[in-house]
Amino acid sequence: MKESLVPVSRVLRAISNFILLLAGVGLVVMTAIVAYQVFMRYVINASPSWTEGAAIMLMSWFIFLGAAVGVRENFHMGFDVLLYALPPSGKKYLRSISDIAIFGFAFGMVYFGGELALRGWTVRIPVLGIPQTFTYLPVVISGALMMLFSLERLLARAAGEPVDEPPAELVTEA
Repeated sequence: MKESLVPVSRVLRAISNFILLLAGVGLVVMTAIVAYQVFMRYVINASPSWTEGAAIMLMSWFIFLGAAVGVRENFHMGFDVLLYALPPSGKKYLRSISDIAIFGFAFGMVYFGGELALRGWTVRIPVLGIPQTFTYLPVVISGALMMLFSLERLLARAAGEPVDEPPAELVTEA
């Protein structure tokens, strides 16, 4: 099973890196839009109406995409207090429960976010002129990615891979 997970893991790592790049670009573009809005408002005294809506939409995109990458890289929030008290053999079970919970939550994001996205297709965002679906689409895409990444972690853990170990660059020597 390990051998069949390696190519899948490489593809998911590439997807994760690309999503992280997109989120970073979104952050830079949002910052430029906000700077443009401030300049236009306080220097030119003519604030464009589209800047606030575009900045908020970009923010939701890079936050949700970054959250999906956080699931893959195990940087998402968690309550690790119990993990410190357990022996190493019990930790993988708690981590698996956590990944199953993430999968379930992400499924809800896809399902209910998808319903919102479908309902918003005929409604236009006035200042941007695009369907309201684009407001809910990051929830759906992020949920799908979280499902993939948590499933990858579950399968890798079942195959005996050390997915719960911190990355080597984070481990400090005493």
